[in-house]
Amino acid sequence: MEFTFGDITIALPPLYITIITIIIIILLVRWSKQLETGRFTIIFYFLISIYIAPIYIKDAFELWVPLGFIVVFLYLFRNPNYHASKMKAGILGLCIALYQLILQYTS
Repeated sequence: MEFTFGDITIALPPLYITIITIIIIILLVRWSKQLETGRFTIIFYFLISIYIAPIYIKDAFELWVPLGFIVVFLYLFRNPNYHASKMKAGILGLCIALYQLILQYTS
């Protein structure tokens, strides 16, 4: 989607990506308000859990896994300061990572 104003053009992503981004931001802000301290850490859990990495590469085949979510899950599982909002942010990041995996395998 592009908007042209004279010599200036503003390019936006497709509408469904914009709506999903707005929903993700609203959810992260709502979950961060549930924490007493360190509200910004929800964003870090989300950003780390988005990361995907190839673990096996053979000729034209690559095996990708959501490595960031695995790291966040193991950290939260062993951490005594577990909070449900942190896991929710991690699972939301897993959803985005799965979307990235689908894009990786279909392209």
